[in-house]
Amino acid sequence: MIIDFRLRPPARGFLNLSLFRDVQRSARMSRCFGMEQAPSTTQRSPELLLQEMDAAGIDCGVVPGRRAHAFLGNVSNEDICAILQDYPNRFIGVAGIDPSDKYKAVDEIDRFVVNGPLKGVGIEPGLLPVPMYPNDRRIYPIYEKCEAEGIPLLLMAGGGNGPDAGYSAPMIIDQIAADFPKLTIINTHGGYPWVTEILFVAYRRPNVYICPDMYLFNQPGWQDYVTAANFALQDRFLFGTAYPFIPLEAGVEHFKKLPFKPEVLPKVLYQNAVRALKLDIPLD
Repeated sequence: MIIDFRLRPPARGFLNLSLFRDVQRSARMSRCFGMEQAPSTTQRSPELLLQEMDAAGIDCGVVPGRRAHAFLGNVSNEDICAILQDYPNRFIGVAGIDPSDKYKAVDEIDRFVVNGPLKGVGIEPGLLPVPMYPNDRRIYPIYEKCEAEGIPLLLMAGGGNGPDAGYSAPMIIDQIAADFPKLTIINTHGGYPWVTEILFVAYRRPNVYICPDMYLFNQPGWQDYVTAANFALQDRFLFGTAYPFIPLEAGVEHFKKLPFKPEVLPKVLYQNAVRALKLDIPLD
């Protein structure tokens, strides 16, 4: 079994994202990671995507809503719920939240996660119209809500998350994890380029999971991610493609050729995701 922890399908509101509005730009991004764009991306076809998931052996994709500035585009939580209905059992939904509006954010968490079908909350504070650092105190009520409700948090901190690399600084994640020790924090984009630093944060904070997604593919520092997954973080390391940037079949093939210990692969490919998101899926 494989769960892709970061997958944006060419369906509904995702078609409004820059990822699919400008597939030439996305193709250039794919080539930066040594990959060629998938046909499903070029043709913006969810049906082709499902075929590519089957060919890659990917059972489910974690699909996050998005609240970001206009260039990147937005995906509503209503659209995430609709995608789950359109393609049953193929996707796991995560609510995209704008933490700058505390009252609306809490309402959406209640509607779509506590009392709805979505399995987590996702925030991308550095990509908001007015960027916020993840440790901005205005976000703390969201962390408190998720911790109190036992809701896992997908925190995008890495890569191009913000006007400068400081928005992904590992010491910020360390501070949040210390302030909310019962909050499951899944660091998407894996804190890149601060690889060794974020891995140490996860080592010392047992509530932090690492999902480097596309930054594990042919990027400097990939060896450190693999070493951490093989040893200290084997129970808190997650597989993700960040599709459409990484094509699924080539991505899984590349991932499995990395020097992971055989006994670790089931953990990073699906078991850790099941635990992190509290999914009703057998671990064996």
